[in-house]
Amino acid sequence: MRYRLLFAAWLLLTVTLTACRAREENQTEWAATYRIYYLNNSMTALSSQEYGTDTVIGDQVIEELMEQFLTAPNDVANQAALPGTVQFLGYRQEDRVLNLYFDAGYGNHAVMDPTREILCRAALTKTMTQIDGIDYISIYAGDQPLLNGDGNPVGLLSDTDFIESISDVNTFERSALQLFFADETGSRLVPEEREVVHSINTSMERLVIDELIRGPQAEGRYTTLPSDVKLLNISVNENVCYINFDTSFLTSLAEVKEYIPIYSIVNSLCQLPTVSRVQFTVNGSSDVMFRDVISLNNQFEKDMKIGEETE
Repeated sequence: MRYRLLFAAWLLLTVTLTACRAREENQTEWAATYRIYYLNNSMTALSSQEYGTDTVIGDQVIEELMEQFLTAPNDVANQAALPGTVQFLGYRQEDRVLNLYFDAGYGNHAVMDPTREILCRAALTKTMTQIDGIDYISIYAGDQPLLNGDGNPVGLLSDTDFIESISDVNTFERSALQLFFADETGSRLVPEEREVVHSINTSMERLVIDELIRGPQAEGRYTTLPSDVKLLNISVNENVCYINFDTSFLTSLAEVKEYIPIYSIVNSLCQLPTVSRVQFTVNGSSDVMFRDVISLNNQFEKDMKIGEETE
């Protein structure tokens, strides 16, 4: 009987050790897995490695992923995206935005050239927006918002700003947009100039809609579209931009007049040389009344005086 008990104990220990070893060899049992983004050996493109963790608390996940991001992988194929001379100072989360603070070296081209900075920006965004509850990041250099080459704030960055397979920094370009958001009364539109770094594979029309959904960055401007609206598809034919939204587009924004969301889109798109009119559909149908007031069964042209009749 004694030997049976000893054998059973030995068997249990063997099974436990085998399970532990399997856990080490098979990382599919982690509570969560992420991809940490780095630069390739020539520092001309992004590379990534899978990282597993049992950490589930938000702040701890942020700190753990940032630690991995800042640490150069122990191989020759991957390089840390951030130069070792640039210091990470900390972070602050506000709603679904993660603010990341670096010293002034981040914005100094003598420390990090523009090509590497764009790739570092992409690596940071793609790494940190995987965390549940974080949709955007905002980068600060020396307590000031990161500026682009023209001296304007880069603004909020999301994963969709960067294509998944970034093979070369030349797949990005900078574009200046003029977007229209609501004023504080919700009855008029006011312009906002914005420069966006984006994939060359993203159409300018889609870029405009994505930035409108993202919302205003300048003071005195207010959102015009629901944050959860989905752009199903967008195309241009003979200067008519055809936009197909899901039903979230019909969600009422009580703080703006019914015509504001429509002309926020129309006026913004019509700043592009490719667009002179806009046709809306919802789930593929144009037989829709927007907020029970505006029929979408027609094409819209820009109206730069929208709202003036309410003064």
